[in-house]
Amino acid sequence: MAERSFAKEVRDLELGAGDEFRGEGILAITKALLQSGVGYVGGYQGAPISHLMDVLSDAKETLARLGVQFSASASEAAAAASLAASVMYPIRGAVTFKAPVGINVASDALANLTSGGVTGGALIIIGEDYGEGSSIMQERSHSFAMKSQMWLLDPRPNLESIVRAVEEGFELSEASNTPVMLEVRIRACHVHGSFIAKDNKPPAFTLRQALENPVRDTGRIVLPPASYAHEKHKVEQRWPAAVKFIKERKLNEIFNGDLTDIGVIVQGGMYNGAIRALERLGLADVWGATRVPIYCLNVTYPLVDDEIVDFCVGKKAVLIVEEGQPEHIEQAVNTILRRRDVNTRIHGKGDLPMAGEYTADVMLNGVRSFIAAALPGALADKIRAPNVPSIHDDPRVQALTTTVPPRPPGFCTGCPERPIFAAMKLVEQEMGNHHIAGDIGCHLFACLPPFNIGATTMGYGLGPASNAAFNVKTDKKSIAIMGDGGFWHNGLTSSIGNAVYNQHDGVVIIVDNFYSSATGGQDILSSRADVEDRSTQHPIANAVRGVGATWVRQIDRTYDVAKVRDTLKEALSTNTPGPKVIVASSECMLNKQRREKPIFSQAVKNGERKVRERFGVDEDVCTGDHACIRLSGCPSLSVKRTDDPLKDDPVAAIDNTCVACGNCGEVAEAAILCPSFYRADVILNPTGSDRFMARLRGAVIGFLQRRRARRRIAFA
Repeated sequence: MAERSFAKEVRDLELGAGDEFRGEGILAITKALLQSGVGYVGGYQGAPISHLMDVLSDAKETLARLGVQFSASASEAAAAASLAASVMYPIRGAVTFKAPVGINVASDALANLTSGGVTGGALIIIGEDYGEGSSIMQERSHSFAMKSQMWLLDPRPNLESIVRAVEEGFELSEASNTPVMLEVRIRACHVHGSFIAKDNKPPAFTLRQALENPVRDTGRIVLPPASYAHEKHKVEQRWPAAVKFIKERKLNEIFNGDLTDIGVIVQGGMYNGAIRALERLGLADVWGATRVPIYCLNVTYPLVDDEIVDFCVGKKAVLIVEEGQPEHIEQAVNTILRRRDVNTRIHGKGDLPMAGEYTADVMLNGVRSFIAAALPGALADKIRAPNVPSIHDDPRVQALTTTVPPRPPGFCTGCPERPIFAAMKLVEQEMGNHHIAGDIGCHLFACLPPFNIGATTMGYGLGPASNAAFNVKTDKKSIAIMGDGGFWHNGLTSSIGNAVYNQHDGVVIIVDNFYSSATGGQDILSSRADVEDRSTQHPIANAVRGVGATWVRQIDRTYDVAKVRDTLKEALSTNTPGPKVIVASSECMLNKQRREKPIFSQAVKNGERKVRERFGVDEDVCTGDHACIRLSGCPSLSVKRTDDPLKDDPVAAIDNTCVACGNCGEVAEAAILCPSFYRADVILNPTGSDRFMARLRGAVIGFLQRRRARRRIAFA
């Protein structure tokens, strides 16, 4: 179950030659794959290409008609390894995953794939997740492309350029026998536009044909002595073939302008930001007509020396717009020009920052700084000032920074992972602090307030492995946290198997919410639902026991804070050798709401009697100490002022976003805080007996309230 369905949008994948295709970037990429005669597609979800996997899953009927095989891979490494089908056979294959972490995971497979080379076109679509909105380390995929001699496409963020990059990417791969990476940033994935479609093509050579006519070529197997020859083959044959193809097809674009003394060399993915900066400076229009010549690198690796020299000759200065570091393109351009004795001055890092995302304001300041130094007369007087007013200078925006407190990312309302960490805080209070290793996933939010749990995170499914060094005999055990997505991705072998093999005396908590939730709620091996064309309902506890773990506890309702607390205390105090594994299971509340809300709403619309649970706080009972909030942190749990003159502090309150998970009440009970929480049942489409009972309860409650009011001592 994914966070979004594309069942309606995938109908457009059937459009034929001459039809206009409208939609967002990920849909255009899928259409381009089908137009290119792709034979198989695999991948692992992750921002910003999670929806690409969802589109492919929803388009299974179209893929089946064309004979395209689609696999939701177990990891990025599994996806990359599937491209082996294109090594010996002329089959076009594509995989997709998040970068740079996905490339790191898949690096072994990709390096071997690139070493031996491919026969059929192999395309790796990577979602370049860079900038303040990213949840990962800030690195570039460009470095991996250079290291393994893999060509890197970075198309302009519009649908026509993206579609062309997919189609030409396959041809470039086949022309140079090299896998090709296609880099799409989050804006490219979700940009909307249109292009003229072509007919979909079934694979020219099928997987069935490959199986029925097996081929082998020892020259492509990464094994000495062939592996020694692969490096020379890359440089002496594949690289020149790639450069020749890029030049002949004019994959890189030149946009001419009349200010020929200067120019801009820009990564394709940064083109929109660069042209917008020029437009704000009065040097381009909204349609892209520019006064400053631009050389747009839709292929950022390999660079084409002749094109760079031709663009730079005769110019006083050129700005290179290259997001991230190291400045690979800038260094390469300087080297190319020095070797050709071209004296054009290169600007780049300095005018633009070395690190950080190139937002609209960053790009504007960098381009203005370059032009002010290289050709100051080109700037209009009103723009020439060092500081162009920014929205951040608006006093109303500045006022917001002082009145609105920063809100760190946290768990969703009703998240079943929140009570696990509430229980851990209770254990910490009783047994002291422990070293706790985190992992990739929603549960990593626990390292922030209000829980402040977790010291490290090393990779998806590597939480327990990152505690391997702490396998020492002491009164304190290390604790590691891992999600079910990470468990099936890498954790079963690298973390649990490693801990069993080394008899690690630590505790592992596997947070099982039935989905790979952090990447969009995709189903996995342990999902509880029946999934068509997939095998699910394989318990994590069985897999853990299967690799040799003996101390295993299954908790099927994480909202039972007391049970989670007691199980964790048992794990920390037992003398059983080897890892102590707790599988804490409850369904992801977001996916549960996506599944149940439409059914509930339709039933109410049809006149059926339905009961909606709500929780609240009794203001008269609440003392206002807010301990419940400190142990919960639920977004629906807040505070409000009370009219009670004896209470100085605001009392706890539950707002309308509550999903009735019951966690706040469970926490209050487990922590022995207070009895102020109550549950109310809201009956929709009530029956006659419901109405009668409501009137009866109201009468009784009213009588008791009036009697208490009469007995109350009042002072004039």
